[in-house]
Amino acid sequence: MEKSVSITDTQFRIATGVVGAVLIVGLSMVSLCGGVSGLALPPKPPPPAEPIGTSSQLLTKQSSSAVAYRDFIARDAAAAGVAVPSIEELSRVLPYRVDGERHVLDVGAPPIELAGVRLRAVQVADGLALEIANATSSDLAYSVVTATIPQVRCGGTVLAFNAMTIAPGATETRIECNGHDGLALAVARVETLEVSPLSAWYLNHVPPSVVGIDARVARGHLAPTTARCGSSQPQTVRSGLERGEIAWRDLVDFYARHRCQTYQFPSTYRAFKSDGERSLPASVAGM
Repeated sequence: MEKSVSITDTQFRIATGVVGAVLIVGLSMVSLCGGVSGLALPPKPPPPAEPIGTSSQLLTKQSSSAVAYRDFIARDAAAAGVAVPSIEELSRVLPYRVDGERHVLDVGAPPIELAGVRLRAVQVADGLALEIANATSSDLAYSVVTATIPQVRCGGTVLAFNAMTIAPGATETRIECNGHDGLALAVARVETLEVSPLSAWYLNHVPPSVVGIDARVARGHLAPTTARCGSSQPQTVRSGLERGEIAWRDLVDFYARHRCQTYQFPSTYRAFKSDGERSLPASVAGM
């Protein structure tokens, strides 16, 4: 038969304190020595890695991803009210036409068709103008380089028009010279690219000077009132244009595939020569 031993409250509190002290000492030894009876505790996990770079650099990296690019395409197509193109469609070669021969346009003469556009010199109230009609069934990005015959100093008011693209079946009219009579037009070069509706919407937001269009023509461009893009280009791009290493086609080809509010033209970019030639986005984001 077991004998019961009674203890006082004071004795119970003392015993409890001793046990607690022993446990604290034991846990401290585990923490300091790394284990009990040769058993080591697992190492602490490393702290989570923090993003490296400035906020602008981090935004650039995020925008350069394929996921972000596809999201921009979907949102921009909705804003433009056009169908969302697939990445495969955006990666196709854009049909390109060029006419580098010199042609003369007299006021009242029949129009001439060059590189997918019909050109006609007309007299308007403000002076000499050029009518540029889309002769294809696609949206066209276009560049028409002209000079007056004889060459005179022209100025005055301009007529608002779309200097970047022409819709199928549409005509754009731009003022060539004010305040002079009896002038003709010399057409030095015509270039066009067939583009998708979303690409045309992208290009309409790009200042014409960014793709190398002469300031005389660029000042009449009627840009969309929302989400306009900057008119500056890196020095490497400007120098490439001046030396002929970067062409109108290269710049338009890029901005037909990339929103100018987010993506900046890389100086090494050249127009697609084959379908799927490179992955998209093909740029450094963050203009």
